[in-house]
Amino acid sequence: MGDGNKMPGALTLHEAERLVKHYEDLAGSGSPDRIAESFAPDVIVRFADFPEMHGLAELKRFLAARIARQRNYRLTKRLRAVAGDVIICSWDGAWEDGHDGRSMEGSGVELMTLRDGKITVWEAVFNVWELGKSGALPIV
Repeated sequence: MGDGNKMPGALTLHEAERLVKHYEDLAGSGSPDRIAESFAPDVIVRFADFPEMHGLAELKRFLAARIARQRNYRLTKRLRAVAGDVIICSWDGAWEDGHDGRSMEGSGVELMTLRDGKITVWEAVFNVWELGKSGALPIV
């Protein structure tokens, strides 16, 4: 469907690509306040196995804790799909563990629902492993 026929609130592929790159840049800033600029005040966050979070204050506390633990965070996001006001992307990251200095890697998939250019719902799954070691997900 062309941009002239898009539903109200629906993102174009170009808009979604631009936003994913912007979110990637913000994540690399290391600033919870800068990252939080992309989120609505009433944001709902469902990130991995953490308890559901509500609002910018909870999001900023979570981001500050992540930034402290994931030092020198390097992130690459890839847009996978856009459906209406939902962006689906995958990502790969690398960092040094803030507790013991181990080199870590991770990958994930996230869904971001937007309203008026801000993320209102952020849902993410996240796998983590130590660099050079195989995964240890206890399912097999």
